[in-house]
Amino acid sequence: MIYDYVVIGAGSAGCAVAARLAESGEHEVVLLEAGGPDDLDLIHVPAGIPFLFKSAVDWDFATEPQKQLKGRADYAPRGKTYGGTSSINAQVVQRGAHGSYDEWAEAGNKGWAFADLLPIFKHIEHNERGASEWHGVGGPINVADQRDPNPVTLACIEAAIEAGYARNDDFNGVGQLGFGMHQVSQKEGTRCSAARGYLHPSLGRENFTVVPFAQASRLTFDGRRCTGVVYRDPAGEHTVTARREVVLSAGAFGSPQLLLLSGVGGRHQLERHGIDLVAHLPGVGENLYDHVMVPTNHYCTQPITLAAAGTEEQAARFANEKMGLLTSNLAEGGGFVQIGEGNVPDVQFHFGPLFFLHHGASNPEGHGFVAFTILGRPRSVGRVELRSADPAAKPVIDPNFLDDERDLDGLVAGVRIVQDILGSAALNGYRGDPYPAAAMSRDDEEVRDYIRDYAQTLYHPVGTCAMGSGQMAVVDHELRVHGVDGLRVADASVMPYIVNANTNFPSIMIGERCAELMLG
Repeated sequence: MIYDYVVIGAGSAGCAVAARLAESGEHEVVLLEAGGPDDLDLIHVPAGIPFLFKSAVDWDFATEPQKQLKGRADYAPRGKTYGGTSSINAQVVQRGAHGSYDEWAEAGNKGWAFADLLPIFKHIEHNERGASEWHGVGGPINVADQRDPNPVTLACIEAAIEAGYARNDDFNGVGQLGFGMHQVSQKEGTRCSAARGYLHPSLGRENFTVVPFAQASRLTFDGRRCTGVVYRDPAGEHTVTARREVVLSAGAFGSPQLLLLSGVGGRHQLERHGIDLVAHLPGVGENLYDHVMVPTNHYCTQPITLAAAGTEEQAARFANEKMGLLTSNLAEGGGFVQIGEGNVPDVQFHFGPLFFLHHGASNPEGHGFVAFTILGRPRSVGRVELRSADPAAKPVIDPNFLDDERDLDGLVAGVRIVQDILGSAALNGYRGDPYPAAAMSRDDEEVRDYIRDYAQTLYHPVGTCAMGSGQMAVVDHELRVHGVDGLRVADASVMPYIVNANTNFPSIMIGERCAELMLG
C-alpha cells in the first residue's frame, strides 16, 4: 500500500493533521489507529469519563513507582480509539498562557510564539459565543458554555470571588488569572472530540483512508530516509509506504516508543535492546513533563452531585433534552493564580461536582464535590524508555513526580488557597465534612503527607520528542525529526516545555501547525 502521507495515531493531533492533509484532495493520505472507531455510546456522554477508564478505549498505562509518592505507581489513561484522548478526556477548552508559547519561540523555535499561533487556535474552533479578537467561528471543534452547570460548582466560583480572587469568564482571552466556568468541547450537550470535528467529516473523501486496530510496530527506512511503517492488525502484519512523508502522532508515550523501536534514539538504550541504530538522538523519551494535581474533597449536604448521574431520571433527561447531570464534563469550573515569579500563572484549579480520589478508585459513597490543585509549571522532569524490543510491551513511564522540592512547595501553597476558597460563605449550603480530613489540615507537614498519599497525574504528559536545536532536541521548529528525512512528529511530545493549562487544544493546534508546515 502506497500513499503520499502516512499518519500514525488518530488522536487529537493526528486527526487534525490527517484531515487537513486530505482536505485539498491533492494528496492520498492514510491514518493508522491502534484502537477502533469511536462508536462506544459512553464516549459521547460527557459525564461518562469514569467508565472509559481501563476500558477497551484506554491504553491503560501506569507509571513506575514514584519515590516521592510513597512508592505508588500512578495510573495514566490515554485514549485508544478514534479521537484518542480527546474521546475520553474532560473536554476542558484551554490554550495555555500566551507566555507559555513565547518561551518556545524564545528558545529558538521560530513560528511558535503565541502571536503566530493565535490564528491557528481561532481556526480550530467554532465558538458559540461568536467571533472576536480571541475566538473563531466555523472551525471543526465546537466550543460551548456548559448547558447545565452544577449548583455546587457555581457556588465554588462564588466562593473564590468571596476569597478575593477576580472573576474570569474567558481563560482563552486576554489573560488567565481569576476564576470562572470552563468552556467545553461539546456540541448540543455531547462530546465534540477531534474525531467528531476532524475525522468524521473526512471519512467520505476518496483520497483519505483510515485503518482501525492497526498498531504500528516500527518505521521503515532506506538509509536515513523514513519510507513507511510496519503495523499489525487482526489480519496480520502489513507495510505501508509514504511517497512524501510519515507523521508520527502517537502521543507523549507512543511516539518516543515507536522511534526507539525503529532505531531512532539514544545509542546505549538501543544497544541494550538489540535494536540497530538509524539515528543517535539521545533526547528521544527524555524531557517528560506532566501536570501533577492533588484533590480536596468534601461531602455535599445536598443530593445534587454526579453520585445521582446513573438514575433513570438523568438518563431520560440526557436522551430527551441533552440536559442534566450527564452533560457535566466533571471539571466544570476553575481558575488560575500566580504564586511565583514570571508572567505565566503557575497554579491552576478545577472544581467538580463529584468525589475524586486516586482517579475515582478510592471515592467514598454518597454525594461530594472536589477542588483540584494543579501544578501548572512543574520543574520535575521524567522520561519514557523501552521496556523491551517487543512493540506490544508497554513502555517504561517515569514522570519523576515531585522530585524537585519546589513542586511540593507549590502544591502546598495551592492547597492553602483551596482551603480558603472552600471555607467561604458561598459554600455554606453545600459544604459537609472534608474527606479525608487531612485535606483541610493547617499543619504543613500533614498537608505534605496528604499530597504524597493522593497526588496524581492530571493526564497531560508532554515533551518526550522535544522541539529545538540543542543536543537533546528531537524535532526542529518545522517538526522534522533531526538526523533523518521524511519523518515528522506532531503531538504533545514535541512541546519543549509544558504549557500551564490543559493540553488537548494545544495538541490539536500542533496537528494543525504540522499540516500547515507540510502544505506550505
